[in-house]
Amino acid sequence: MKNYQAYLIDLDGTVYAGSKRYPKAKAFVERLQAAKVPFKFVTNNTTKLPVDVVANLADNHDIHVNTDNVYTAGLATADFLDERAGETGKRTVYVVGEIGLNQALAAKGFTVDEEHPEYVVVGLDSDVTYEKFAKAILAIRSGSTFIGTNSDSNIPKARGLMPGAGALVDLVRYATQTEPIFVGKPEPIILENSLELMGIAPEDALMVGDNYQTDILAGIHAGVDTLLVYTGVSTPEQVAQQTIQPTYTIPNLDHWDIEVGPID
Repeated sequence: MKNYQAYLIDLDGTVYAGSKRYPKAKAFVERLQAAKVPFKFVTNNTTKLPVDVVANLADNHDIHVNTDNVYTAGLATADFLDERAGETGKRTVYVVGEIGLNQALAAKGFTVDEEHPEYVVVGLDSDVTYEKFAKAILAIRSGSTFIGTNSDSNIPKARGLMPGAGALVDLVRYATQTEPIFVGKPEPIILENSLELMGIAPEDALMVGDNYQTDILAGIHAGVDTLLVYTGVSTPEQVAQQTIQPTYTIPNLDHWDIEVGPID
């Protein structure tokens, strides 16, 4: 096994499931910290700011990290649009999403336009309404660029597999007959940005996640080795049907040693 210089780690389904603790994930993070191996939580969650993710990990899961250890799809979306808008100077958005996404975009100088925005950004929104969807759909049909934060169909929570951002994006896609530009996993952008921030080459990192369709495909697309842990969305039966297999698969994070790899 490679001696990986950095780890990119999913959260929902990998480190916890909503409020449900994964003690084996806590121990895994503590092993990385003890060995001083750099890591970053790379999450498709756009509802939280990094400071909120850090607080949730500490308060609800007894995992203690700092904001430098967190890179969300909300931040990745803001960084992506910041670079894109730099070429045009157009920084108006309409957002279906929550505080993490809205504040990330505001921090990059984007302002809200409900009628004729340059971009319509759709992410997870637990308070979404018909009117929010209507404004997004009308804007896209009038020419706004359609951005999806990620394509997650479901999110592992304590209650079970809840609807993800991808389910909301699909409603807008269906109503507009317009394909979105995705930023979060399984697109490589969020991983590439994370590695650039860490100063790590793709071949020296390992992507750890529970969802083949997002976490593992993101690693494959970014040229990063992958570790699929069967604690969330994907099952062994589903993964066995995939043409490209994860680099490694394990039942849970107790079965991974950061120096020797999989443990039987």
